[in-house]
Amino acid sequence: MCKKLRNYHILTDSCSDLTTELRNKYDIDYVQMNIVYNGKELPADLDWKTYTPKEMYDVMRGGTRITTTQVPAETFNKKFTEYAEKGVDVLYIGCSSALSGSINTGHVVANEVMEAHPEMKIICIDSLNSCMGEGLLAIKAAELKAEGKTLEETAEYLEKNKLKYNQFCVAETLEYLKRAGRVKASKAFFGNLFGVKPIIISDARGANFAIKKAKGRKGSILETVAMCKEAIVNPEEQTLYIVHADCEEDVKLFKEELLKEIPCKDVYVSYIGPIIGASVGPGALAVYCVGKEVTVIGD
Repeated sequence: MCKKLRNYHILTDSCSDLTTELRNKYDIDYVQMNIVYNGKELPADLDWKTYTPKEMYDVMRGGTRITTTQVPAETFNKKFTEYAEKGVDVLYIGCSSALSGSINTGHVVANEVMEAHPEMKIICIDSLNSCMGEGLLAIKAAELKAEGKTLEETAEYLEKNKLKYNQFCVAETLEYLKRAGRVKASKAFFGNLFGVKPIIISDARGANFAIKKAKGRKGSILETVAMCKEAIVNPEEQTLYIVHADCEEDVKLFKEELLKEIPCKDVYVSYIGPIIGASVGPGALAVYCVGKEVTVIGD
């Protein structure tokens, strides 16, 4: 008699920026990180129950620095154990190890939980990405699971293809990313040059890298669209994902230009979540697609 395959669940974290709608649609769970400011530690809640996106970004605009935490070990333990007690395995897709220690903590706690529950299997994937790059990997995992792929088959696919998930981000300034230690750019040469906007990718090591500069907000948006157009593969089969840090007016132009230049299936727009938002700062705007494999390694 064939052994019955165990069920498994897709798990990610606060850096995935998956909305309530997307998590419900694809049956994806997540473990929370936290943000800290003015002496308060608050959950990095992707449902924005404690504060609104505008409230958080206005705090940053006012000059208050927001710091972030990784996923606490006890949070991993509680979540992994919850699934173990249900008889369900876990595929955890975590924020890039170049940006967060959460994936390493996840590995350690996963081994502890599997020792306590020998019948359980937990696989942790370093997404080498963040924001919707990480989120899209989780969505792909959910789609593969729905197709009947096993935990191991899904994990193998993600490992082989994760560098095909491309990020193109326009930041208002590198200042927030520099403070958070989340960007690689030689001497931060974009600096605060008047009118110059950095364009940031997630490089082949999973680090944010300021790869280009463009003049002015509109110029940077047009350059980002051009970069996405050049990288994307099979656009007619894809939904493009736009995320923003409270700059809805710029989203309109961004979406119009993407639809004009790229024959994609659809465009989905949402906010950059609390953890990524605290690093990239208000005014950031990004698009994510599946395309050519990322080979660039930042200096």
